[in-house]
Amino acid sequence: MANSVHQDKQGPVWPLGNIVVAAAGTPVRITSLVDSTAVNAPETPNPGVSGTPPAADEYTTRAQQIIFQALKAGAGPPSLANNTGIVYILKRGAAGGTGNATDKGTIIKALVPGETFILGSAALNRNVYSLYEFFIDADTTGDACQVTAIIQ
Repeated sequence: MANSVHQDKQGPVWPLGNIVVAAAGTPVRITSLVDSTAVNAPETPNPGVSGTPPAADEYTTRAQQIIFQALKAGAGPPSLANNTGIVYILKRGAAGGTGNATDKGTIIKALVPGETFILGSAALNRNVYSLYEFFIDADTTGDACQVTAIIQ
């Protein structure tokens, strides 16, 4: 059965899905299932209403919290299972870095199998997060992270 892909950017809860690292060492953007071409990423030029590719939203969605669960799809039941190895939450790499889990300057948190981490910010529009700046990488191909955004 296919998984749902939620496009409800207004929230307040936005499931981003089970983000699978197809190749260890190759980071995957946490919005890869809900915006596979990064149309709404802040760095993507907006071609306008009639442009190609489709025009981006006027504003990038901001999250007040992002919940990461180091779980991959199970053979079912259970529908989710522990990963084999460590999964890394990364911030987009800076110039000169590799941008993956070997780049220690990008790692926000290393999650052991089954661990949950909540990246929270201050309320009232302060220190909110762009969902496009976070990536997942893993030591083991096929490991994943269940990601949910709490929209402000």
